[in-house]
Amino acid sequence: MDDHSHHHTQGSTTQREHEHQPDGHRHTTHAVHTHAVHTQAVHTHGEHAGHSVAMFRDRFWLTLALSAVVVLFSPMFWGLFGAAPPEFPGSAGIPPVLGTVVFVYGGAPFLKGGLRELRERQPGMMLLIAMAISVAFLASWATSLHLGGFDLDFWWELALLVTIMLLGHWLEMRALGASQGALAALAALLPDEAERVTPVGTEVVPASELAPGDLVLVRPGGRLPADGRIEAGTAELDESMITGESKTVSRGLGEAVVAGTVATDNSLRIRVEAVGESTALAGIQRMVAAAQASSSRAQALADRAAAFLFYFASVAGILTFVAWALLGSIDDAVTRTVTVLVIACPHALGLAIPLVIAISTERAARAGVLVKDRLSLERMRTVDVVLFDKTGTLTRGEPEVLGLASANGVSEGELLALAAAVESDSEHPLARAIARAAAAHAVAVPAARDFVARSGLGVEATVDGEQLQVGGPALLAEAGVAAGAELSAAVGPWKARGATVLHVIAGGRVIGALALEDAVREESRTAVRALQRRGVRVAMITGDAQQVADAVAADLGIDEVFAQVLPQDKDQKVAELQRRGLRVAMVGDGVNDAPALARADVGIAIGAGTDVAIESAGVVLAGNDPRSVVSVVELSRASYRKMWQNLVWATGYNVVAVPLAAGVLAFAGVVLAPAAAAVLMSLSTIVVALNAQLLRGLDLSASRVH
Repeated sequence: MDDHSHHHTQGSTTQREHEHQPDGHRHTTHAVHTHAVHTQAVHTHGEHAGHSVAMFRDRFWLTLALSAVVVLFSPMFWGLFGAAPPEFPGSAGIPPVLGTVVFVYGGAPFLKGGLRELRERQPGMMLLIAMAISVAFLASWATSLHLGGFDLDFWWELALLVTIMLLGHWLEMRALGASQGALAALAALLPDEAERVTPVGTEVVPASELAPGDLVLVRPGGRLPADGRIEAGTAELDESMITGESKTVSRGLGEAVVAGTVATDNSLRIRVEAVGESTALAGIQRMVAAAQASSSRAQALADRAAAFLFYFASVAGILTFVAWALLGSIDDAVTRTVTVLVIACPHALGLAIPLVIAISTERAARAGVLVKDRLSLERMRTVDVVLFDKTGTLTRGEPEVLGLASANGVSEGELLALAAAVESDSEHPLARAIARAAAAHAVAVPAARDFVARSGLGVEATVDGEQLQVGGPALLAEAGVAAGAELSAAVGPWKARGATVLHVIAGGRVIGALALEDAVREESRTAVRALQRRGVRVAMITGDAQQVADAVAADLGIDEVFAQVLPQDKDQKVAELQRRGLRVAMVGDGVNDAPALARADVGIAIGAGTDVAIESAGVVLAGNDPRSVVSVVELSRASYRKMWQNLVWATGYNVVAVPLAAGVLAFAGVVLAPAAAAVLMSLSTIVVALNAQLLRGLDLSASRVH
């Protein structure tokens, strides 16, 4: 018999926001295999199509070794120090021979990439690199073969240029692949075998054979093989692989748990709800990989800047050659032109955005912040107001006993024990909340029998031979009893807050009352204060009654409240904020939050929410800690700063260095030597790479938010 009716009480809400679904760990947001998405991500960087981290790494180390020898025997390099290279019969041929190997082997990715850009009529970085090394290669051979009277021994610059380019592309590819490594690490968290409970004991089976509905035993120190719910046992779970938090979390009867987490101290029996591609881990893998495949405005800006730089350098090279050929000599013309092309090599620009994106996405994933859409991450820095859905986001999404008041000589402990006894056979959320409260207070719950749920009134049962009833105002009216003045005084503030109030009746007398509310997360207070300190307003939206919403808002210090909002109208409230000129981030977890998440400038889904909500969001919090929203804001701001620092450095360097390389100050005796150009180009790349690496020091864990 249904016992839900006994909760139609004074403090119930006018509408329920949604059916909260804490088992929504099944992040089935993309039906794409991880490796396929990652391949797509790599191919979005056209200069890397068909290349791998290992290829760039191997070519780099070999060309580095060869380049060291080329530099050792380069007359031009030693001439910088007024010295001469080691000499012996045949030593003069070492730079041309090894330089050619470096050009052909180390330069192959750039030469092929340049040809591809030419065929696609999309000139960019690879074509400019190919031009620089090709001009240096031809000029150096002309000098080595004594053709045309040139003195352009660029072998060491050519070797170092190719080596630096390979190093930069290796670093970029490794950073872009770092999230793939994180995905592999996530996959490795799943155990190969599981201990399935059978009618006669347990059996060890491959984890891949588990199916929803199976019961599995997880022993102390073991990893959970599938998503599910705890049917027996309580344990401290290490959920750091999902949430990024190292502190263990206590999980007990009926709570949802996630595959890959670790039962650190006790054994658990888990009823399997999701396996394989339906688990949270699989969903995380898909989302992180999809983030690598998504585009961003900053990346598009870098690509346009690279295309502009190609034309800029090409025109500068042509003008430089013509000017020096007319005013100086062919030697000077070729030297200046090669120097221009070498120093204009846009590798620093090429690294400016991809490195920041790759590192920030990886750092976010390790902290439980899953970036599905890079544009959402970029926009988060501009958000004016964060709109939180109340139930399951700012609150726990399930009722808790937050108040006890006893009368007629009954202690609060006895009251809680008797209420828990009457509710022991009920599966209603409020009944479970009373049972949890009794367990938390360690009270002895007596046995009950003859349980009956009375529609519209409440529940009753016999406890120690006495008939007890638990219910709201309708039960009091039906029984013809009233609470005393003292008890009514205690209940008054609860009703004002919108709490659900249940009375306990024994022997025709009201012996006490309990207040149950959807408890506010302690983390929510920290999150609200932290956002406000960062200049972001906080609003809350809920379908609950105004007094319930106001009580939660007052507790948390929220700036604006939208209460009694029908599910289908939530997105209109987002639009209302936007019409005020505010940029809105919406945080929610329910099916009816999906339209609002989609309409918001940034949609953030709480990871414990439903698949539909996750599908509509650009950022997903793997855990359900609202403090992670603050981490998203900080990551957005930090990564944006790094992107622009790198872009300004990379483009500014070229704007200044290219004219110097062209010789615009030659009349004043300032001429940038080809060797100096190679050094400057290398320094530019190193600065950009090191600046991006500073993001690794950003602490995104929710626990450090304040």
